Amino acid sequence: MQIKTCPTEFKFMEAGKVMAFAGYASKFNGIDAYGDMILPGAYSDTIVNRDKPILMMRNHWDGVIGKWTMMQEDEDGLYVEGELTPGHSLAQDTYALLKHGAISGLSIGYVPVDQEDGVFDEKRVRILKKINLVEISVVDNAADSGAKITNVKDLTALKDIESLLRSRGFSRSEATAIVAQVKSIAHGERENGKAIADLIRNYKLPF
Repeated sequence: MQIKTCPTEFKFMEAGKVMAFAGYASKFNGIDAYGDMILPGAYSDTIVNRDKPILMMRNHWDGVIGKWTMMQEDEDGLYVEGELTPGHSLAQDTYALLKHGAISGLSIGYVPVDQEDGVFDEKRVRILKKINLVEISVVDNAADSGAKITNVKDLTALKDIESLLRSRGFSRSEATAIVAQVKSIAHGERENGKAIADLIRNYKLPF
């Protein structure tokens, strides 16, 4: 297994008890400190139809600290959302360090599946086309300047929004759709704002 580490930026919100964060485990098309470039599509196979989950680790070797609740490729890289395990001492320490800004990295543990050598800006690089992802760690130091933890937050807030919508007469599917759109906006997909407004506007409120 090989390791690739990425620096992190984040902001956080608190609205409940679930320790959660979101960000990028790696970015596409940049050359990192290892001389590697990851291409779009590199994770498309490994994040679906898995026999074993992709683990959330601390510094690769310090143990499991939580679970990844979502991961997907977008135009920028591999976007992930995860929850740290409540009552787990290392997970709680990690969350405290993230909130304080004392640590700033995510790192992937992976096995190259399809790669080739190339030259960019007179630099020899390894181009990674396909990756078998084993784990993603919260780490102290990073090598890829592109990846970011964009949110350290409590996902209970979104669950509260869904419950409130249900109590106001929205169906489960409508409430879930709205929450999904809200998450997309938090992810930076601002064009979904109109979709949220239209969804609410077109629904006949029962009050």
